[in-house]
Amino acid sequence: MIKYKLKCNDCNQTYDSWFSSSIEFDRLKKKKFLNCHLCDSHNVTKTLMAPSIQTNNKTDPLSKIKKIKEVKHKLKEYQNFIKNNFEFVGKNFAYKARSIHYNNNKNKKSKGIDDSATDKEIKELKEEGINADVFPWINDKEN
Repeated sequence: MIKYKLKCNDCNQTYDSWFSSSIEFDRLKKKKFLNCHLCDSHNVTKTLMAPSIQTNNKTDPLSKIKKIKEVKHKLKEYQNFIKNNFEFVGKNFAYKARSIHYNNNKNKKSKGIDDSATDKEIKELKEEGINADVFPWINDKEN
């Protein structure tokens, strides 16, 4: 079996199709049995297609699933730590981070803060010397 990416030269639709051999494609094309499933044109040709390369990586799909579950579990542990040990500040993260950083009372021990900020806000905070990091978050509803 061989898979070709076919293109209709009339409507520019592309699609994949399987053939028993390259000779079979030529035979069907010659007999006008190949047609576009969108516009029914017989002006269908093969296009360039990347070869399917087999690797020696024979990782068991179940081990990949297990690894993903382990990573998700570890992320959930970190999330629980953040929820229990950081102050949730809502959408005012950048403002609150600056307030803590520039507060004159530096000896006061403050709790870390948590919520989201834009990439631009994080970049600006870092440029000001304020330690701000992004942490991947998994919603509770996700499996």
